[in-house]
Amino acid sequence: MSRIKIEFPDTLLFTTETRVRITDINYGNHVGNDAIVQIIHDARVQFLNYHGFTELDVAGTSLIMSNLLVDFKKESFFGDRLMIKIFAGNITKVSFDLFYRISTQRDLNEVLIANAQTGMVCYDYKMHKLSAVTSGLLKIIQP
Repeated sequence: MSRIKIEFPDTLLFTTETRVRITDINYGNHVGNDAIVQIIHDARVQFLNYHGFTELDVAGTSLIMSNLLVDFKKESFFGDRLMIKIFAGNITKVSFDLFYRISTQRDLNEVLIANAQTGMVCYDYKMHKLSAVTSGLLKIIQP
């Protein structure tokens, strides 16, 4: 199987931190893949909240995650403080990608845990159809 390679845009949009909880640990005694998905979801919600939005109301549109890529690099363990950096790119009329770089500090060195990418689609839940990326959303993903 070939490895995926996630290409990050240049502009960092947001940084947040979280600590690895015991419930994030799997039978291999490291953070499980399902926990990484929850961590990036939480980071995305924090990013939106920072700008006064939610996933259901981002300047007049809602968001649906249409796809997800995760490229695991190193293990993460209970108690690690994870830093999640968020970038955006590949903006179209109705969608965009968010990119996540997840790292921790060990022995004064930054250790890359995972890179991730989510395809986000703008959606109108009342009309049950795709909607346009609004100007308010563009302001936070394309500063």
